[in-house]
Amino acid sequence: MKTARLNKILTGVAGEYFVAAELSRQGYVASLTLRNTRGIDILASNADATKTVGIQVKANSGKKAHWLLSEKAESDIAENLFYVFVNLNGTEAPEYYIVPRAVVAKYVTEKHKAWLAAPGRNGRIRQDSSMRVFRDPDPKYRNAWKTLGLG
Repeated sequence: MKTARLNKILTGVAGEYFVAAELSRQGYVASLTLRNTRGIDILASNADATKTVGIQVKANSGKKAHWLLSEKAESDIAENLFYVFVNLNGTEAPEYYIVPRAVVAKYVTEKHKAWLAAPGRNGRIRQDSSMRVFRDPDPKYRNAWKTLGLG
């Protein structure tokens, strides 16, 4: 049975709630921020609130482990900021990829430069774009909640 895909807004909201629920399940305190909090969707801390991190959630409704970001991702490098990428996986359990922002910034910068340098369709020179793509091909960061350093 084929399921309908969620629209982008519902996908993003679902991703944030799934991440908050998973953090809570693991014993962390997770607070969703207001929509006008730029770059941080969830504030997470350990149970005694001695360590806190900011999390930006990026979700997709499919099963492919790649996420679109804007070029702003190239400059987001603060130590206590993370991305949690979520595959909602239709009716299956979501998958989470927990990645420091500095790692994402380096990855998307290098991959975008390589994409621009490679010939496009029919050997044409590629035009620059503000879109970036993050992938975790290894998958090194899948379910790597310890990366947050809250434990």
